[in-house]
Amino acid sequence: MFTGLVEETGRIIGLERLPDDALRITIDAPLVTSDADHGASICVSGVCLTIVHREGTAFSADVMGQTLAVSALADREVGDAVNLERAVAGTTRLGGHVVQGHVDGTAVVSVITPGEVWHTVRFGLEDAALAPLLVDKGSITVDGVSLTLSAVSSPEEAQAWFEVSLIPETLAATTLGGLEPGRRVNVETDILARHVARLLAFSGKDNRA
Repeated sequence: MFTGLVEETGRIIGLERLPDDALRITIDAPLVTSDADHGASICVSGVCLTIVHREGTAFSADVMGQTLAVSALADREVGDAVNLERAVAGTTRLGGHVVQGHVDGTAVVSVITPGEVWHTVRFGLEDAALAPLLVDKGSITVDGVSLTLSAVSSPEEAQAWFEVSLIPETLAATTLGGLEPGRRVNVETDILARHVARLLAFSGKDNRA
């Protein structure tokens, strides 16, 4: 489990294609490798990955074909920056919200509106089925960053979208400061919203054996 508070931006230094459309990604990250070893979980731009090898300040993780199909990791190249967070320790304050590192889908940056203090960014959802899980002032994870939704599309709109406001600290400490229109990002909706949606899907049904 993670909180969506990015600890470090690492740099991709290797991409190796594996059988079954999988990928081994190697990332240079001095902070998160300082106490993480083989088998540890690292959230990489919103995707929970397991360290399979560590050497110096770099670690490698395998990304399954299914993960590449539903996330924006497939777009990343050697030299790209990624947001990183180690798994939550039992004594850690939950400063963000509960993040699983299980990406629901992707969104594309459509409009960036700079302000004097913060930037407002609008994203278009690539899967409209995620729209009911987003609520104004609710939580969302974008490329591993815990954010508060500042606006969401209405059910009547043809294109499902959401907006977030990025403060200077977020712009400086994460890869979101380098966003440009057309950029695809990973999105994880709030786990509480997903559970409610699942319960409602079964409401009114007789589930007795």
